Amino acid sequence: MKTRILPIFSAAVSLFVGASSSVTAADYHSLGEIPIGGSGRFDYLLADSANRRLYVSHGSSAVVIDLDSQKILGSVTNTPGIHGIAVVSDLGIGFTSNGGESKVSKFDLKTFETKVKITTGANPDYIFFEPGQQEIYTFNGRGNSSTVIDPKTDKVVATIPLPGKPETAAADSKAGRIYDNIETKNEIAVIDTKTHAVVAEWPIAPGGGASGMAFDTEHHRLFIGSSEPALMEMIDSSNGKVVQTVPIGDGVDANAFDPGTQLAFASCGGSGTVTIAHEDGPDKLTVVQTLTTQRGARTMTVDTKTHKIYLAAGADASFKVLVYGM
Repeated sequence: MKTRILPIFSAAVSLFVGASSSVTAADYHSLGEIPIGGSGRFDYLLADSANRRLYVSHGSSAVVIDLDSQKILGSVTNTPGIHGIAVVSDLGIGFTSNGGESKVSKFDLKTFETKVKITTGANPDYIFFEPGQQEIYTFNGRGNSSTVIDPKTDKVVATIPLPGKPETAAADSKAGRIYDNIETKNEIAVIDTKTHAVVAEWPIAPGGGASGMAFDTEHHRLFIGSSEPALMEMIDSSNGKVVQTVPIGDGVDANAFDPGTQLAFASCGGSGTVTIAHEDGPDKLTVVQTLTTQRGARTMTVDTKTHKIYLAAGADASFKVLVYGM
């Protein structure tokens, strides 16, 4: 490891200043990789920063990794066609979206054992926990719907019809809103968390084919990855206005936002890059680094404690998680 105390310290200071300040460069670089191996496709990763766990969907299981030691702790198994993972820390439970069987697995965060399976709409893809109403949402790719589950009772409390194929979503619990990319209609569907109904549809032009989404809760800004054309869009979550766009690489699939550094990320598997942009203010987004990763490394998550990013890459014996940090 090279000794770079002063440059790293300087970069860290510049990144942690207020959102109104401009950052001209970031210093993300490879910190190594976590080998996993095994067969099967991969999809979402989830960094549970509070509990220091990294969940990686792979094949028919969720691989569980210690974020600090980077050691594999075990797996949540029997999750056919797994896409995503959600965690409810207060209840000590997690959930996986099993697209291959149109079900959700509820598992114990300590033992990784499955407690129950819950039927959802067809092909549940993205999944997350909405803390305001304390509910689990799945976004069902073939069902064009969202299934809402009470994590305490395991009951489906609502099935929300959506205007097209849903992708990644984000929640503003204070506003009582959920925002979901509708990939097939080039728009964002806005869901009311109390009525469980779509209350608005916002076009994302000039973007199209959006998949990833991240959210800055403080400034009410959504960050989405558009593939046609290749853009990261910053959108006002109060009215759907596209505030600014910046160019990114090909094949974007995931977005992330780190509130501690005010950095927004777009992972682009087609070009093997991550575009890193700084939110200088609610109306200004500046690209500060184009990080070279690996072609096919398309899904990503950020650990908001250490500010590291993690990307899944490779296949079969070469399957691994790439780790990058400042």
